[in-house]
Amino acid sequence: MRHLKAHRKLGRTSTHRKALFKNMSIALINEGKIETTEPKAKELKSYFEKLLTKARKGDLNAHRLVFSRLQEKAATKKLVTEIAPKYADRKGGYLTIQKTGTRLGDAAPMAVLALV
Repeated sequence: MRHLKAHRKLGRTSTHRKALFKNMSIALINEGKIETTEPKAKELKSYFEKLLTKARKGDLNAHRLVFSRLQEKAATKKLVTEIAPKYADRKGGYLTIQKTGTRLGDAAPMAVLALV
């Protein structure tokens, strides 16, 4: 039974999931929006919004914490110095999910995840 298990496993091990969210977060920082499957988008939204909330402080500790999650200097710098200050007065809801239909190959529900 999966009682009180909050997150989706997405058919991956815990380390694979962690790498997936890290790579998708970096792509979202660089591009501003990404297209992915709906379950991945819903899980990434939770992961990324927590990361952005921590990055909003903008101090050295925020840089270190974001870098520990992303492991990429350019993406960390862009998130803390450029993206996070835009959301300084916002209390949450930094991302939006727009459903785009189904994928042709396997009919997976697709969605676009974008910064507000």
